[in-house]
Amino acid sequence: MFVPVVDKNQNTLMPTKPSRARKWIKSGKATPFWKNGIFCVRLNVDASDTELQDIAVGVDPGSKKEGFTVKSKAHTYLNVQTDAHKDIGKKVEKRRELRRSRRSRKCPNRKNKTNRLANKERIPAGTRARWDWKLRILEWLSKLYPVSKVIVEDIKARTKPDKDRWNQSFSPLEVGKKWFVRELINRFGVGNVLKYEGTWTYARRNALGLEKLKDKLSDSFYAHCVDSWVMAHSVVNGDSKKAMSMKPDNTEVFCISPIPIARRNLHREQPKKGGIRSRYGGTILKDGLVKNTLVKHVKYGLTRLAGINAKGLFSIYSLDGKRLTTGAKQSDFKVLTKLNFQYSRSGHSSQA
Repeated sequence: MFVPVVDKNQNTLMPTKPSRARKWIKSGKATPFWKNGIFCVRLNVDASDTELQDIAVGVDPGSKKEGFTVKSKAHTYLNVQTDAHKDIGKKVEKRRELRRSRRSRKCPNRKNKTNRLANKERIPAGTRARWDWKLRILEWLSKLYPVSKVIVEDIKARTKPDKDRWNQSFSPLEVGKKWFVRELINRFGVGNVLKYEGTWTYARRNALGLEKLKDKLSDSFYAHCVDSWVMAHSVVNGDSKKAMSMKPDNTEVFCISPIPIARRNLHREQPKKGGIRSRYGGTILKDGLVKNTLVKHVKYGLTRLAGINAKGLFSIYSLDGKRLTTGAKQSDFKVLTKLNFQYSRSGHSSQA
C-alpha cells in the first residue's frame, strides 16, 4: 500500500512507500493527514523530485457495484469498489407527493407555480446523481494521485431494431453516460479520456489469464475491480509480451458507499397522534454541526454524527453505517472533519 503525497501547495506528487513516509513524519519533513479514509502526507519542505509518471484510473460502471483502479506502470496504488448511487428518482417522486398533499392541509406549503425546467436541456435527477457519484469519486482520486488518464468501459443500453435513435435519446443509461464523458473531458482533456467496449475488456481479461466472479455483489477484487485494473493496465503497460504476462500486484479493495441523507424530506410521512408530523430530513443539527461529521468519541473512537433527538442528544454511527448510540453528548466527542461517503472495510481478496 503506497501513501499519497502532496506538496506545500496541495499539488499531488508520486506516492511513496509507508517506510519512507514514516521517516518524513518523524523528521518533521511531512505532516500526516487523512482524506476520506486514505492516509496521506503533506510535505513541509520543497520536493526533491517532482517528476510525474503516467497514472491511469480505470472505471467499471455497474448497476449496483462499481470498480475503480489507480495504476502506474510499476504499481497498483488503489482499488476502490463503490455502491452505486440509486433511488434518487423515487425520492424526488415521493417529495412531489408530499408537497402536493400539504396544499390540501392547513400547513406551510409552496404554492403551485410554472415548471421552470420545462423545455430546457437537462438530465433527470436520478440519472444525474448516479453519474455524478462516479465523477465525485474521480475528483477525490485526482486529489490523491497525479491522474493523467481516465478509462471508462463503454456500456450501452439495449435497443430495439429500427428504434436505435429513440433508445439512445431517451435511455437513462445513454443520456447519463454522454453527460459523464463530457464532464470528464472538461476536467482531464479530450485526449486523456478513453472509452473501451465491454467486449474488448472481456477479451483483454482472458488474454491476461484473469477470471471475473459471477457474484456481482461480492467485495472481492475479482468482482468489479478486475475489469478496472485491466483497463488501466492496458493504457500504462501497453501490449508488450512482458505486460501480457503481468498479474495484479495489489488485490486489496477499499469499499465505500454513499451516505444515506434524507435531503428531500421535511417531516415524517406518517403523522403521530393529533395529526402531528415530526421533523425529519436535512443535514443541519445544532451549534453549527452537520450530519456525517467525523468525530472522535471517548468510548467508540472514530465515528460520525447521524442525527439529533428531541432532548438535544446526538446519534453516533460507525463508519460502516452501524448505529452505536442515540444519546451522545456534545462534550463526549471531538469534531474532526466532514465525510463525503462512508467506507466499510479494506481487505485482501484472492481469486476464486
